[in-house]
Amino acid sequence: MSKKKKRSITVIKGGSLIDGTGAKQVKNAVVVVEDAKIMAVGKEADVDIPRNVKKTEINADGMTVMPGLIDSHLHLMGLKTDRILEEELIRPHQLGLIKSVFDAADLLDAGFTTVKDCGGFGIYLKRAMAEGTLRGPRILSSGYILSQTAGHGDIHYIPIEFVDARTTKRGMSLLCDGVSECIKAARYALREGADFIKICTSGGVMSMVDRPEHTQFTLEEIKAVVEEARHVGKYVTAHCQGTEAMKNSLKAGVKTIDHAFYPDDEVIEMAKKRKDVVFVPTLSIAWRIITEGEDAGYPLWAVAKGKEVWETMVKNIAKLYKAGLTIASATDFVGSPLLKMGTNAMELELLVKHCGFKPMDAIVVATRNGAKACGLENVTGTVQEGKLADVIVVDGDPLKDVKVLQDKNRIKMVMKEGKIEVRRGAKIS
Repeated sequence: MSKKKKRSITVIKGGSLIDGTGAKQVKNAVVVVEDAKIMAVGKEADVDIPRNVKKTEINADGMTVMPGLIDSHLHLMGLKTDRILEEELIRPHQLGLIKSVFDAADLLDAGFTTVKDCGGFGIYLKRAMAEGTLRGPRILSSGYILSQTAGHGDIHYIPIEFVDARTTKRGMSLLCDGVSECIKAARYALREGADFIKICTSGGVMSMVDRPEHTQFTLEEIKAVVEEARHVGKYVTAHCQGTEAMKNSLKAGVKTIDHAFYPDDEVIEMAKKRKDVVFVPTLSIAWRIITEGEDAGYPLWAVAKGKEVWETMVKNIAKLYKAGLTIASATDFVGSPLLKMGTNAMELELLVKHCGFKPMDAIVVATRNGAKACGLENVTGTVQEGKLADVIVVDGDPLKDVKVLQDKNRIKMVMKEGKIEVRRGAKIS
């Protein structure tokens, strides 16, 4: 007769807890983890730690314990250079998949335990993680991007049959026009394993023939995509920068409004009525492009458009914040040298510095709100009883200096679903 396996727990103790909800920091906190979940959390004096169990202790004295970080909009494309347009044409597609394996590891090493891949190789990476082949953060991926013809996802300077993923092995866009084509494209994305559907409802900075304020797809087309996602319990994320595009996306039931350059008062009122919508600004890519993009090899027209929108964009994100709307943190990074995975925590600094966010609110944006943008608000994003044990230990206090989260060497421990994935000098016994 086999012996019953002894219970095993991990106890993180002694640190200051920022739980991700926006609640006040808790000194001398204890977090008790069993298997993949948090079983207890609170002040050391108030938490009963089980006895007669196998126990691993992590000493977080003088450090900060907080939820794993979440990037709610990036692209696991594995780019090698910042000459993105050239690379898409010349570099073999498969090399991007190989490099994205290392990009995923870099994200986990930097404290990101969940990321949302809004067009990239994430659907394959997450399957490889499930097989135990590679390590990285939890990934939700759209796989492909839905774009109208001559839209943000249509690389107009190459033959159209080379753009659509259904007619070439290189493309990540699904071109569709009219309700029936949009339905079919949405179903194709779902067939390939999409966790959510990504749609471009406006023009953008990195598309040459359109502008951020241009409206793309009709309201009826967007509604059709949202309905297809709803049928299978999934949601729609929109690349959405222009005012009219935001209104169409909100009316159609889109869950996240990504980039969000030009919201007006009506957009804010519509979002307040919806309540479930999340705005996902991406200041980091814009900042990188306007400050270093020209030297890195970005097209001059992209740099010029980025500079044109920057001041208005940061003012409008501040406006959304002051209106009390839900905002999640994201970077739009692609893995290139300028947009390197693992440096994604710079978004928090930019929100604080340029948009007036309080450091605690910036942390909530990158944890609890990020989980909501991923549809995982009941699963992760906060250090609370019953949630998955996605926890990091940081050498420093991000409430005093949010930039500490950008220093990988100060992320002393990364735990994902109760498993210690990264250990940099954290005292474990």
